[in-house]
Amino acid sequence: MVVEEVPWGDGKHQLTRAYMLFLARWARKLSWKETAEAFHTSWDQVCDAVEYVVGWGLEHRTLEPIRAIGVDEIQYAKGHKYLTLVYQIDQGVWVGKERTIESFQGFFTVIGEPLAAQIEFVCSDMWQPYLDVIRPKCSQALHILDRFHIVAKMNQALDDVRAAESRKMAQDGYQPLLKKTCWCVLKRKENLTAQQKFRLRDLLRYNLQTVRAYLLKEDFQQFCEYNSPTWAGMFLDFWCQQTMRSRIAPMKKIARTLRAHRELLLNYFKARKQISSGVVEGLNNKAKVTMRRSYGFRTFRILELALYHSLGKLPEPELTHEFF
Repeated sequence: MVVEEVPWGDGKHQLTRAYMLFLARWARKLSWKETAEAFHTSWDQVCDAVEYVVGWGLEHRTLEPIRAIGVDEIQYAKGHKYLTLVYQIDQGVWVGKERTIESFQGFFTVIGEPLAAQIEFVCSDMWQPYLDVIRPKCSQALHILDRFHIVAKMNQALDDVRAAESRKMAQDGYQPLLKKTCWCVLKRKENLTAQQKFRLRDLLRYNLQTVRAYLLKEDFQQFCEYNSPTWAGMFLDFWCQQTMRSRIAPMKKIARTLRAHRELLLNYFKARKQISSGVVEGLNNKAKVTMRRSYGFRTFRILELALYHSLGKLPEPELTHEFF
């Protein structure tokens, strides 16, 4: 039996290269189901088209010098199932299953030691496995902690204080001053509604742990307004000292965490505030949109294909004939 190769086909694929590229491009704009319905094909064939284009792109991509990366995790299924996403800021994405040391090390295996040695900036949160990998792999890079996660942890600590104090006041028979005040103390002042501003102003008249924790949180907002790492460090030390004297356990825990990561926090200012994890948070939102658009992918392999396809900025095959 003689098998003849045709220039418009590829191996055992039932679709031509041009049609697979056509479907894959539309699959970036629509969900895979909508793409299949729009062009009277099946979901499986759209998936095969995306898999072909992503596979070709991964095989033919050129790993150029990497200046800055950001690492974060997102939950993709119930049961504490996470992905590790490493973003080459403004360039592309690498996807790893789970949020473990082994998963993150897979990124450095892909790029190799020469490219890893050229990385100048790394943005991450305080997840310990990430810190354990970044320290030896990017020892020459400036490691910048994600201040968005710090604010989130501080808000969680404040809410814990508010909830505990509210329960205690209810048990002791006091007036429920803290009822329905969650968003009053967690939202930024400029985002409060008129009613929330009035409620907050009334709440600040009382000497409560929640009020003192709120004032500490608001005071910390000044940290990011500094430009000099020296002055920022002095403010951070003073804030932590005041917080440790507050006798508010959740806030004291935050202060101990900030002290433990002091140098990494100040790296944001050493980088002249030009590199931050804001880009990473934006790319995370795009990744979540990719998952929501298809109402969640059931397997890691399919989700990996979708994320590389949407965020990877991979090269595509050049064809003589294309659909228009």
